[in-house]
Amino acid sequence: MTISELKLKSRDEEPVRRLEIFTGSGRRREWLPDEKAQIVAESYETGETVSAVARRYALSPQQLFAWRRAARQPLAASPAPEPLFVPAVTAPPPEPAPKRPAQPRKRKASRDAGLIELEIDGIAMRVGRGADARTVAAVIRALKATS
Repeated sequence: MTISELKLKSRDEEPVRRLEIFTGSGRRREWLPDEKAQIVAESYETGETVSAVARRYALSPQQLFAWRRAARQPLAASPAPEPLFVPAVTAPPPEPAPKRPAQPRKRKASRDAGLIELEIDGIAMRVGRGADARTVAAVIRALKATS
């Protein structure tokens, strides 16, 4: 019996026009990461459709879309690199800078205009313009009482 003589078991009396025979182990194909990357890159080229690229490599479009999605994901699952250590180099501490002799502060005349400075038993008190007279008097009484 030849292929053209085979008949469908349906109402149609037309002979079978196409017959596919699957050979091989029937296992899933395994793609190398470089091959996957090349196919995904090809699917992003201008003028290409995912379906056309998938047909070219005998893939389903869903499989190619899954590869594209996986390529967009950050490599969060990759193991963290081992910490690297560098040898510590110790050096003698730097010499302290020589201290300058303390210089008295210079005051600007315009800033100190209208400023009253009182010194009672080594405690200096400055009263500026606009100070409340009652508060100043209370502070002076308190300073005298402590002396």
